[in-house]
Amino acid sequence: MAPERRSRLILVLLLVLALALPPLLGALGQGFYVGFAARVLIMALAALALDLVMGLGGMVSFGHAAFLGIGAYVVGIGSWHVFDGSALPFGLPGSENALLVWPLAMGVSGLAALCIGAISLRTSGVHFIMITLAFAQMLFYLAGGLKTYGGDDGITLYNRSELLGLKLSDPQTFYYLCLGILVVVLAVLLRLRASRFGMVLRGIRDNERRMRALGFPTYRYKLAAFVLSGMVCGLAGALLANASEFASPALMSWQKSGELLVMVVLGGMGSLVGPVLGAVALMALEEGLADLTQHWQVILGPLLLLLALSARRGLWGLLRGRGHHD
Repeated sequence: MAPERRSRLILVLLLVLALALPPLLGALGQGFYVGFAARVLIMALAALALDLVMGLGGMVSFGHAAFLGIGAYVVGIGSWHVFDGSALPFGLPGSENALLVWPLAMGVSGLAALCIGAISLRTSGVHFIMITLAFAQMLFYLAGGLKTYGGDDGITLYNRSELLGLKLSDPQTFYYLCLGILVVVLAVLLRLRASRFGMVLRGIRDNERRMRALGFPTYRYKLAAFVLSGMVCGLAGALLANASEFASPALMSWQKSGELLVMVVLGGMGSLVGPVLGAVALMALEEGLADLTQHWQVILGPLLLLLALSARRGLWGLLRGRGHHD
């Protein structure tokens, strides 16, 4: 079977499985796992955002969890002011309207990505990795110092966001919303990957000096990709705050950034679909092993190593077959 046709078939099968998952879990008496599945989809969205800069642009960011946390805090702060009845700075009211706070979460995350990217993208390699990590840690400690919003303890959401009359407190409704957002974002980024913008990004990843010699403003392309990635990660943060009904500085920690990196590498860098599979595999392994033993990390490490060695191009490359190269 041709690689492209095989890819489409696999994607269709995965989508059908995702659509059938909630009723299947309900039939098996495991309906409480629907909430966990929604969190997996949200982390897959964040990993997908990281793959845009890491897999396509060759920019290894070790601070992408910062944008995840920013998105969560925008939703959490809006909800806190609604509950408290107080106004935001400049007299602005709090809000739980998803059509307002979710785009705002994307906008604030994108603005942070613009500021961070404008500085960090003037470097490359290890220096870029360390600068993105440093910025993320600065935001981590900043969030921990917001005593009004719980400090290190974070913010509790007393209600989920309101979206066009949908009952987001219902696990299945929220799951299908997360699935729909993930599918739409994935489709858009796949189109972007095949566009001139995506091809230039891949050219920069392979040989930035040559792309500059051809007349492409490589810094602008990388910054645009970094900002777009930050916005998608901010949306994932907004969804994650609703899923857990909580936002804390831990979402911005370097451990969370490392988790996103593992998802991308495990699934297959540059494929965009791969990080989704990587998120599913990593979180399913963590959940399953944690039920077996409290020392699950000891088992998870060798398993991840085995997967990395047996699937050099990630899980997506393994599914597509040896003859294909993204």
